[in-house]
Amino acid sequence: MFNTDPTTFLLWALIGYVLGSIPFGIVITRALGLGDLRKIGSGNIGATNVLRTGNKPAALATLVLDSTKGAIAVLIAKFVTGDTAAMQIAGLAAFAGHCYPVWLKFRGGKGVATYLGVVLAISFPVGLLCCATWALAFAVSRISSVGALVAAMSTTIWMFVMARGDLLLMGLALTMLIYWRHRENIARIKAGTEPKVGQKK
Repeated sequence: MFNTDPTTFLLWALIGYVLGSIPFGIVITRALGLGDLRKIGSGNIGATNVLRTGNKPAALATLVLDSTKGAIAVLIAKFVTGDTAAMQIAGLAAFAGHCYPVWLKFRGGKGVATYLGVVLAISFPVGLLCCATWALAFAVSRISSVGALVAAMSTTIWMFVMARGDLLLMGLALTMLIYWRHRENIARIKAGTEPKVGQKK
């Protein structure tokens, strides 16, 4: 059984946060001489904005690494404790670390790739369904944020369908945070001004 005392809670939260706060988008673009990612496109540090540099391999690497750091946070907790509560704490903290990294004055990304990595690691079937939902919504709309918002909305639905009621609170928290991080995108979607992938801003 996972020890839920404050010290243990903070330990897993710290481990998850540190892993999640690694800004792979900035690291990769700087290493490749692509400039300061925060001054390109939307200024976001995620894979979608890396794609705006025109370097598709860099964008793919950012997507994979941002997903992986969320998954690793969950898997470390799983292998050390075997407890779902520890996994959820580490996963949520990794997501928060990506969105609000202390190293970047708490100005991070929107967390979609990290969210998918966390969900895949904590429940692979649910994660696959969320990824499929994202892919379908993106294929129809060609808008990255639409894919993210539809996938996030589906999280708790898939958790319920796959009988993972123990994860519903985490799924709800992730959904709410993703919608909060995408509030400007939502306003642009409503206004019909949200750019499609490949379209110049």
